[in-house]
Amino acid sequence: MQYTPREKSVHTEGKSPEGALFLSLEPLIRGLGMALIELNVFLMKKRGGKAGGARVRAVVYKDGAIAVDDCSRVHRSIMPRLDLAFPGQDVYLEVSSPGIDRLIKDGSEFAHYIGRGVACYRTDISDWTAGTLFSADDKEIKLLGTDGETILPYEIIAKARLDSGPQYGDVSPGGVPKGVPTGAPNGGKKNRGV
Repeated sequence: MQYTPREKSVHTEGKSPEGALFLSLEPLIRGLGMALIELNVFLMKKRGGKAGGARVRAVVYKDGAIAVDDCSRVHRSIMPRLDLAFPGQDVYLEVSSPGIDRLIKDGSEFAHYIGRGVACYRTDISDWTAGTLFSADDKEIKLLGTDGETILPYEIIAKARLDSGPQYGDVSPGGVPKGVPTGAPNGGKKNRGV
C-alpha cells in the first residue's frame, strides 16, 4: 500500500475534476464535523443535444456513527458548489459513510480511523493481521492486538479494511492505548512485522 499525502493525491493536472473539487468541498465538510474520505466524479455523455450530467459520490466519516441526517447535511451543504462546478448539467449526488468493512484505498486514510478495528493483509507473512488502530503516520501504522503492539510499514500492507470484529484494547483520544505506558507499549516489546 502506498501513502499519498492528500495534497498530492488530489492534484490531477486537469485530467479529471476530482482534485479541485475535493479541495473545494473538504473545508465545507470539515466545518460540519466530518471528513471527506473519498470523492468520485463520473461524467455522463451528452445525448440528443442535451448537456451531459455528473454523478458525484462522496464518502464522509466522523467519530461515531454516520446517520442519514449527517448525509443530508453534507448533501445540502455541497450541492450548491457542485451546481457551480457543472453549470447547465444535471448533477446527481450520493453521500455515504465508509461502511463497517470499508476497503482502505490509501495509507492517508488510516489517520481517520484511529480507535477503530483494522485488518491488514501482509506481504511478509501472507496472512491477515487485525487489531485496534492507535497510530498512523506517513510511514507506518500501529495496531494493538491480542499479541500486543504490531507496527506495520506501508510497504508490507497489500490491502486493508475496517474490521468490525472484536476490538483489542481501548484507545484514548491521543491515540495511545489505555493502560499502555507512554513510550513503552507492550512492556517495551515490539513486533515490527518484518
